[in-house]
Amino acid sequence: MQLYLQDARKYQYLTAEQELDLAVRWHERQDPSALDKLVGSHLRLVVKLARGYLGYGLPLSDLVAEGNVGVMQAAQKFDPGRGFRFATYASWWVRAAIQEYVLHNWSLVKIGTTAGQKKLFFSLRRLKARMQELESGDLSPEAVEAIATELNVSKAEVVEMNRRLGNDRSLNVGLSEDGDGEWLDLLADEGPNQETTLADAEERRRRQQFLKLGLGVLDDRERRILVARRLRDEPLTLEELSQQFHVSRERVRQLEVRAFEKLQKAVIANARTAQLPAQGSLVSRG
Repeated sequence: MQLYLQDARKYQYLTAEQELDLAVRWHERQDPSALDKLVGSHLRLVVKLARGYLGYGLPLSDLVAEGNVGVMQAAQKFDPGRGFRFATYASWWVRAAIQEYVLHNWSLVKIGTTAGQKKLFFSLRRLKARMQELESGDLSPEAVEAIATELNVSKAEVVEMNRRLGNDRSLNVGLSEDGDGEWLDLLADEGPNQETTLADAEERRRRQQFLKLGLGVLDDRERRILVARRLRDEPLTLEELSQQFHVSRERVRQLEVRAFEKLQKAVIANARTAQLPAQGSLVSRG
């Protein structure tokens, strides 16, 4: 972090005119030097916003790294012709990136799937402090009702979130106020040994290689359908793909099945060529 902050200080704060000039150069001419100055001058903003999420026990360096992703996304999306300052626009992207990171890494329990639940997650502590509900345990019925009304969520969601936030503890939280050690240091490592880890990594690498080679035998439409249906975290529906490719849902299903069969044959053939067993399907559902 010290090196990061030293690099960040090398960039000067921009005037509105300088910022507009850099944004136009990047937006219209894809000038990499303009992008570097535009993003670099806002690195201190990323650190400032990231510090606001330290209460969740995650390392500042990780929060800053996610914030950097957000500021880069902002630079890609920013339209200088609308008359807004880049810092104002980038702040939204930085906060969104950091919040998504916190939601996925702060707790082993899945927290916050809807917009309301996410807002509840990040606002509950502030509202509890304002209402002087700082003790551990359940909230008073009056506080539950007030928070639910303000955030437009159900009272049950407020109670559940408060209990989760009260019982979950990040493994990165320090053992003492002086910062010596973390809860993570006290956990025994029950994971596989180094040899097993390396062997598993090599096996994954080879399977990914077989999958990549197998996808090469498909035509463009087959590959796009197979990826959309079986290789995405949130697969597209047959209806969505039928509209995208202007064919019926049944035709999409047929193309998916055909592409899957071609891919399986190619993977098995590549595995045999490499004298390695193709253990199961590489693209099975789930």
